Amino acid sequence: MLSKITRLQEALSKIKGKVGLAFSHQIEDTIAIDWVLQTNFPKERLEIFTLNTHKLFKESLEYQEEVSNFFQISIQSYEAKGEDLQKVEEEVGLWGMRESLEKRKLCCFLRKIKPLGYALKDKEAWISGLRIAQSVTRADIALVEQDKNFNLIKINPLFDIDDKTMWDYAKSQNLPLNALYAKNFTSIGCEPCTRPIKEGEDIRAGRWWWENPNHKECGLHLKS
Repeated sequence: MLSKITRLQEALSKIKGKVGLAFSHQIEDTIAIDWVLQTNFPKERLEIFTLNTHKLFKESLEYQEEVSNFFQISIQSYEAKGEDLQKVEEEVGLWGMRESLEKRKLCCFLRKIKPLGYALKDKEAWISGLRIAQSVTRADIALVEQDKNFNLIKINPLFDIDDKTMWDYAKSQNLPLNALYAKNFTSIGCEPCTRPIKEGEDIRAGRWWWENPNHKECGLHLKS
């Protein structure tokens, strides 16, 4: 993986401002943290953050603490502000996101996209764990992209990593794992919108499983 870390270091060398690394309680982001910490990027310009949607699995919250302890890092939490949280609770509730695509997108917007905007407000770039192998909606991602939604640079260090390579690396480095993986969860998000996959299903089948596969994005990674 040395070449992958080197190319990440080269991408980060062009960034002069602050960088945010989004931790979404999945192994991709844990590997991204591991790689970034192996570069020479100044730690005072790096913020590792997560989005607290108030709908996360207990296992994910425990995993966040485990990752923080493993790397001896702080993970900053961003979340919906009072009025937005009240609005989504009233209009969507616990299961309303399954009633329509519009309600699901409203839930994702208020719980994830707006808080992401808070996290990226002072950043020049952000790092995600996106991989082409994850979904048909992610087939055209690249190592470095211009994120027009948030008007900054987006770096995807794992974009061309396949499943086997990813898991082999995680095992070789003894990286902590979210306990949900052992329960056949392969893509982990909010509890009402995530289920374990069945044999033969693709790795993103457990996310918003009632929707068309081409809609399976919360909006954080959609391109303009």
